[in-house]
Amino acid sequence: MSKPKVIIIGGGFGGLNAAISLRKADIDILVIDKTNHHVFQPLLYQVASAALSPANIASPIREILRHQKNTSVMMANIVSIDKDKRTVIAQNGDHFDYHYLIIAVGSAHAYFGHPEWEAFAPSLKTLQDAIKIREHVLMAFEMAERCEDNAQAAKFLRFVIIGGGPTGVEMAGAVAEIAKKSMFKNFRKIKPEQSEIYLIEGQSHILPTYPERLTLIAKNDLQKMGVNVINDKLVTDVNSNGVKVGDIFLETANIIWAAGNQASPLLETLNIPLDRQGRAILGKDLSIPGYPEVFVIGDAACAMDQQGKMLPGIAPVAIQEGRYVARLIKEQVPFEKRRPFRYFDKGMMATIGKAKAVAVFGKLQFSGYFAWMTWCFVHILYLISFRNRAIVMLQWCFWYMTGKRNVRLITRSIENFFYRE
Repeated sequence: MSKPKVIIIGGGFGGLNAAISLRKADIDILVIDKTNHHVFQPLLYQVASAALSPANIASPIREILRHQKNTSVMMANIVSIDKDKRTVIAQNGDHFDYHYLIIAVGSAHAYFGHPEWEAFAPSLKTLQDAIKIREHVLMAFEMAERCEDNAQAAKFLRFVIIGGGPTGVEMAGAVAEIAKKSMFKNFRKIKPEQSEIYLIEGQSHILPTYPERLTLIAKNDLQKMGVNVINDKLVTDVNSNGVKVGDIFLETANIIWAAGNQASPLLETLNIPLDRQGRAILGKDLSIPGYPEVFVIGDAACAMDQQGKMLPGIAPVAIQEGRYVARLIKEQVPFEKRRPFRYFDKGMMATIGKAKAVAVFGKLQFSGYFAWMTWCFVHILYLISFRNRAIVMLQWCFWYMTGKRNVRLITRSIENFFYRE
């Protein structure tokens, strides 16, 4: 009798933790991902802001799973799933059969019905996104240096980040530090420290899922760093000249999108109920209705906690879901005997800048230097390899002491400046 075959689509936090948790199981595992690497997404903004190199936050999936004899890795783009035939289909037509399927495909940013905005306001989800944004931010200063007058240069020295969640807050703080510290005395005609940075959030507070006291602290810290925070204003247009926010138009060549998420279109091929963001609506065991052998985890899952609240799309949730599903498969727990998934809330953290952060752990709320040190420790801990942990720690120590960001590299020519190239 052949061993049960488990296919895991996606090499993010959920997919990898499911695979690692099944390392001793008497099964065959196939991990499929569109890329050959796992990315530590919470630190993508540090690649985009020239603080870290891409290699510091990414590791080849094959290298991570090299000691697992029951696991194979394949680089492929899965575009549809036939749950009745228990088959997944790749873009090139290849078919892969399974006994159990774990879908951990993550999500992409949503542009609220305006896909044309993406050409001018890229999101931050992949290493390619981070590198592109990094080069664009750095190139903006180069373009400003070439301008003949201050009015012309102002467009390149104005940065607009749309979305006041953790990614937007962290990116706004990082851009402020680049402009006002890292670039100090690097130019002769322009003064980067006079750059204007805007953070736009449609709700009444930035970090809307955090307690109000911490959101006010975060806003105050950003403002002290020179970030203009705009709340309760919706973006109504994004084009090559800038951003329209309510009745205000911000002329800029630098727009970063950090607002809203949309699940992978792969989930639509399951023909099951999806929520407004395209996530799979699941049973209490994270399986899809009527198919107990198919699980969805991470950002692709619409799962609830014990109080009936939506679980956030963060790494700890995906990790715990991956381990939970792996246990069900390893022990071959019948559907009717499966205990519901229970998320253990490890809190939330967001960094704003050097020695500035906010954190929530249950009823405990704190901010400032201690929150920032906690943020650093937790993120170092979650990095996949010891090499990456050591390098990132050294880079952060150097950045903390000097304020310098060493990965200020531009590989594109200045003629290819705009995002929509």
